[in-house]
Amino acid sequence: MDDVIVVTSDYVPGHRIVKILGVTWGLTVRSRGLGGNLVAGLRTIAGGEIKEYVTLLNDARETALQRLISSAKAMGATAVINMRFDTSDMAQAMTEIVAYGTAVVTEPVENSQNVTLS
Repeated sequence: MDDVIVVTSDYVPGHRIVKILGVTWGLTVRSRGLGGNLVAGLRTIAGGEIKEYVTLLNDARETALQRLISSAKAMGATAVINMRFDTSDMAQAMTEIVAYGTAVVTEPVENSQNVTLS
């Protein structure tokens, strides 16, 4: 089991869920830094996209997702269903990103496009 399938739906196409292992998550907390806050503050005056924050959030989401996958693997999962991201600010200087979902064990189902939980 090298790869964990991660989906935002409640099923994995072409697979049957044989066991629900429970909630799994990965999180990271990132500091925006004084320099980033200064540049972002100047950009808010002019308007437009704040690229420093976009990069920060994209990197943080990727880290949280990889930690979710590692956690799911440690649980023995082959997939994570209903994956979501949540973001919150902490103390106006940090951002928390969490990726969470339900770790499950699946098995392939032949000649099937969608197999849902019953």
